[in-house]
Amino acid sequence: MIEFLHQIDSELFMWLNSRHSHLFDRIMFFISGRWEWIPLYAVLLGFIVWRYRWKSLWILLAVAILITVSDQLTNILKAAVRRPRPCKDPVIGQMVLLVNDYCSGMYGFVSAHASNTFALATFISLLFRNRWVTTGMLFWASVVSYSRIYLGVHYPGDIICGALLGVLLAWGICYILNRLIKPVQL
Repeated sequence: MIEFLHQIDSELFMWLNSRHSHLFDRIMFFISGRWEWIPLYAVLLGFIVWRYRWKSLWILLAVAILITVSDQLTNILKAAVRRPRPCKDPVIGQMVLLVNDYCSGMYGFVSAHASNTFALATFISLLFRNRWVTTGMLFWASVVSYSRIYLGVHYPGDIICGALLGVLLAWGICYILNRLIKPVQL
């Protein structure tokens, strides 16, 4: 069963990764960066502080815990599962289209980018409960996650499992935050 799932994951990856253009190479490399999103984080911070005033300290602490747990849990899973990234895979590694010869660490299951972005997107969506905010945040998380496939460093399965992990962690942190600070009403 695992072999069958890996084969489907590899075939889907190869199909998605084979769609490259010079323009999208630059865009996806930018989208996948960490520091490029600081303006978005600053806007989110501003809205949280504006809407929740003093309670924003608890919310920001919850976000910091959420991202830390998400990031560290993905590292633990990568070390435990030890599934090579597509660009390091001995079978398909030579066929993977890389952008700027970018291929980070050895293992890729689960994607920290997907887990972290979906954790933040879900948390913000639950916090604001606004259709436009939810749509925008989930679109952002999806594009960042897809960029990892485009760049050749994650299989779709790595992305899907990372996204699910992030969503579950966000729901859990929101549940705990609701229990600690009832008036926030997340």
